[in-house]
Amino acid sequence: MTRNTHTAEDPDTRAQTEGADAERLRRWRMVLGADSAESTGHTLTARDAAMDGALTALYESGGRQPGGRGGSGRSAGLGASAPSVARWLGDIRTYFPSSVVQVMQRDAIDRLGLSALLLEPEMLEAVEADVHLVGTLLSLNKVMPETTKETARAVVRKVVEKLESRLTTRTRTALTGALDRSAKVSRPRHHDIDWNRTIRANLKNYLTLPGEAGEDGEGGEDGRAGTAGTGTVVPERLIGYGRAAQSVRKDVILCIDQSGSMAASVVYASVFGAVLASMRALRTRLVVFDTAVVDLTDQLDDPVDVLFGTQLGGGTDINRALAYCQSRITRPADTVVVLISDLYEGGIRDEMLKRVAAMKSSGVQFVTLLALSDEGAPAYDRDHATALAALGAPAFACTPDLFPEVMAAAIEKRPLPVPDREAPA
Repeated sequence: MTRNTHTAEDPDTRAQTEGADAERLRRWRMVLGADSAESTGHTLTARDAAMDGALTALYESGGRQPGGRGGSGRSAGLGASAPSVARWLGDIRTYFPSSVVQVMQRDAIDRLGLSALLLEPEMLEAVEADVHLVGTLLSLNKVMPETTKETARAVVRKVVEKLESRLTTRTRTALTGALDRSAKVSRPRHHDIDWNRTIRANLKNYLTLPGEAGEDGEGGEDGRAGTAGTGTVVPERLIGYGRAAQSVRKDVILCIDQSGSMAASVVYASVFGAVLASMRALRTRLVVFDTAVVDLTDQLDDPVDVLFGTQLGGGTDINRALAYCQSRITRPADTVVVLISDLYEGGIRDEMLKRVAAMKSSGVQFVTLLALSDEGAPAYDRDHATALAALGAPAFACTPDLFPEVMAAAIEKRPLPVPDREAPA
């Protein structure tokens, strides 16, 4: 008989079970807070108590500023004290991963009204910089004191540089290929010929050439038997592409809604605008709007300048913005207009739709993005999205990673890669 060494009485197995139970109780204790201490019977370690205190200050502080520490006193807070908030920011960066820190910072700004404290340079130096923080800083731009603006620009630049390093190479690669493929020429130079497509297009011109054998089938002069006839394709039509980088091939107009709900989209669009502007084959224009329209094209060499030229918040007049963009179109067949908006129109709806229809009928490639961010499905005006789809301009949310593919499709005038789940009903 073989002895079972993994019985319930096995000390190793029992220790593993007890360890798993203790970890389960620890997690429940952290989730439920101090009020669950008696029911779980679990005592927190010093590190867990500090983590619990940071969570308490944010989520159970009764609206006060974060600053409480330790696992007791679940509603303790230290008021609107910048030093206490700075300590709290340091604590969460110590105990939680960066992705969690960013979520907690956003919650602190929303739940506890920390926006005012972000106007202090010491506070900005303590926060974890991300796209959402940049949006908050931009919304505070007009009330930001001069002593804080340089620190704020440094924070914004840090985020922008991180986004550029992530997005630039992929965007340039995708669009350079699309520009080359869209620049078709009827008589390409030798190194510009697409031989695979040229051969496929000329297969009907296949000719069989005579072999080396004579008409009587005898061998050649050296006595060898004649070979069977070989064939060749006569390329009556060459297929190739010119080099798009030699001149401006396409005009791109980014038209960005700067209402408060579009903050993350404004940040990403500004970075993409700078990337597109750096490509000689593209002529890029960047326009932001609320109820007024501002052309920031002359600042595209620095996306930080673009961002600080925006003014998040206010109303929305899409029709006015599209009227301005339409007035700047000189080559409709070679123009891509990208409207980035949640489509909550405060202007004249019918005029807006007529402008889109007119641009499309003139040959403009019109793209509508409900959002340009990683935040998932946005809130948007479904009636306007449906009306645009009926005009052949489907409106959909787009992640930054998908944007290069969307632009490449628009440049090549092929169907856009619309995510099915985002297509309006």
